Amino acid sequence: MILTRPFLALTALLLSGGAVAQTAPAPVQMPATPRAATVPADPALWVVKDRDTTVYLFGTIHALKPHLGWFDSAVKKAFDASGQLILEIPLPDPATAQSVMLPLATDTSGVPLTQKLNAGDRAAYAAAMTKLGIPPAAVEKFEPWFVAVTLSQLALQKAGFSAADGAEATLTAAATAAGKPITGLETLQQQLGYFHALSQADQIAFLVSSVRDIDKFDGMINAMLDRWKAGDAEGLSALMNEDLTSQPNLYRILLVERNKRWAAWVAERMKKPGTVFIAVGAGHLAGRDSVQVQLAKRHLKAVRIRY
Repeated sequence: MILTRPFLALTALLLSGGAVAQTAPAPVQMPATPRAATVPADPALWVVKDRDTTVYLFGTIHALKPHLGWFDSAVKKAFDASGQLILEIPLPDPATAQSVMLPLATDTSGVPLTQKLNAGDRAAYAAAMTKLGIPPAAVEKFEPWFVAVTLSQLALQKAGFSAADGAEATLTAAATAAGKPITGLETLQQQLGYFHALSQADQIAFLVSSVRDIDKFDGMINAMLDRWKAGDAEGLSALMNEDLTSQPNLYRILLVERNKRWAAWVAERMKKPGTVFIAVGAGHLAGRDSVQVQLAKRHLKAVRIRY
């Protein structure tokens, strides 16, 4: 749940050199099935206000299961009242995204990925790759961070979650239809650069952690979804950021420092009139280092909207 919605599609693009790509069979005409009922969801929403400025803060899950009824009630009202949508990053076109990702994901050291793992971790890594149907040879030339995120994203997909059903996809479609401008707090280059700049030791620790969690992934992601639907921001944050807290550099770079920069962005935006809707990963909006905590240090109060 670390990267935004472009990642699943880009993972497929980068791994489509032959080893992972499959030839799809011809479609079979199937009888129409009844549309699944909408499952109600009430994820957390906050607002920061002064006399002439309103900033909504909405915590997202970048990939979701279909038929969740979250884009209604207070969330829809806040979005409709906003003149601009702010995401972590806007979705780039696939060609541009691949041109940004490939240099950052490719390992130029010449050392195959499996040789960077110790003997015990290699066995667990091979088992995780087999579970997800990825031949290890397909990713030997990629950096450990990229493979770590790829494993998590593919496990997410296997568990029935889709970026196309994610909050950002829905919000982007709604903003585009309404003619609302869409901008980002970061660029794709910046976001991927955080991973690329990690030391090899930190990248390998990240990969090993992802491998060890693969068998319990389904339970973890569904528990996160339940907390998101219930608006349990603190419970969701504890689950989302559990692995990061055991990796101090990752926690600092991916969470704390970004939250500080985003709080600075909000503080600057509060100097101008208008209403904006900010949607970022829900893990950034709870916990001891959340965006709201950083805002409080700037004497700005984020108030939870109860609905």
